[in-house]
Amino acid sequence: MKRIKLLFTAFLLFSCMLNSNSQDWPQYLGPRRNGTSDEKEILRSWPQQGPEVLWSVNIGIGFGGPVIKEGKAYLLDRDDKAGDKLRCFDFSSGKELWSFAYEAPGSVQFPGSRSVPALDGNRIYSCGPYGNLYCIDINTHKAVWNKNVWTDFGGGQIPRWAITQCPLVYGDLLILASQAPQAGVVAYEKFTGKVKWTTPSLGPVGYVSPSIVKVGKESHVVMITASSRGEYGKPGSGGKVVGIDPLTGKILWEYTNWQCAIPVPSAVDAGEGRVLITGGYQAGAAMIKVVRKEDSSYGVTELYKNPDFGSHTQPPVLYNGHFYAQYSTNERKDGMVCMSIDGQVKWKTGRSPTFERGGSILADGLLLSTDGKSTLYLIQPDSSSFKPIASAELLKEGGTGSENDALASKVGGSTQNWAPLALVNGRLLIRDQSRLICIKVVQ
Repeated sequence: MKRIKLLFTAFLLFSCMLNSNSQDWPQYLGPRRNGTSDEKEILRSWPQQGPEVLWSVNIGIGFGGPVIKEGKAYLLDRDDKAGDKLRCFDFSSGKELWSFAYEAPGSVQFPGSRSVPALDGNRIYSCGPYGNLYCIDINTHKAVWNKNVWTDFGGGQIPRWAITQCPLVYGDLLILASQAPQAGVVAYEKFTGKVKWTTPSLGPVGYVSPSIVKVGKESHVVMITASSRGEYGKPGSGGKVVGIDPLTGKILWEYTNWQCAIPVPSAVDAGEGRVLITGGYQAGAAMIKVVRKEDSSYGVTELYKNPDFGSHTQPPVLYNGHFYAQYSTNERKDGMVCMSIDGQVKWKTGRSPTFERGGSILADGLLLSTDGKSTLYLIQPDSSSFKPIASAELLKEGGTGSENDALASKVGGSTQNWAPLALVNGRLLIRDQSRLICIKVVQ
């Protein structure tokens, strides 16, 4: 009996060890789609040369981030002369295991890949910059079905910065924003690709992926729509935020006091029916609260707007009642900014140091953040001041086509390292403009 108890205790301890760091990174911004991880024992200091780089592999230019499942990492890569390629790597070594490619030639400003795939069961879903949506079996490495989220719904000329959609799996549905003339948001049956519902067109094309927000006990798909263009880089009119029933596509509520001509970050669930909306180009931030009324309709209240807190590419991370985001855009260089949940800006780094469109993950009470250029930071999130613990220059410059693109050259040159990050088992995956690198960040 004593031996059985010892074995059982050992089994429990082993299971806890596995579970403590075994959570996959199956989609954009991680398991909860909010940039947070359950990883523990994150290193509190780094050697002078920085954290250990376990491996790196060469990839094409772009901004799409990786996902991770059961010891394998996946990335949607791209060659503008040929098309898109979903690549699978051994997460422990970086060895490429297989790939799936399809033709989709073409180029836009800031060329390369755009989106983060989504893993679900034995399938992976990816959407390329020309709207090619593929469901691929990760065991057979073959396509199960494919659609085009743009041309299937009346889309003509590709948007200026292409299609930027990170698929969202919700139950048996796969949800993306087409933003084409005949569909704003669309839900597919994830096993077959059959269209289950679409919303009407919601407005001008933006670059936002849908997110899920809780309103009471209900889940709503929240989509942010672009406003029309005012002067270059300035909001015009007609922008809005909508809440959608994820099972039927019915629009449940709208908020229309939001104008961002080029929206990119998804909405953030701030708890208690609150939704944080952020953008660049002087849009800043807005906090709204959604409540269900007695007649089962929904009311939306604007709690505040703040032009001094925003985000250009990736949504803010929420920790201990404060949001942390990178708010450097073409017009302003606020760097990393901290704002309380009630809308009070606590501090900004400005240009010391500069943070421009990089990615962040909250893990073990720390922020792992790239600055959008060459540096990875380890930060203690604190509302009193910016508190960096360590930093290391790990990301390299790479060809971005900027020699033929005056705007790309002006906005970041060849250090446009803006991709979302992924963290599993104490190993952080980051891409720059030429490599996918794996970094050890635990003890």
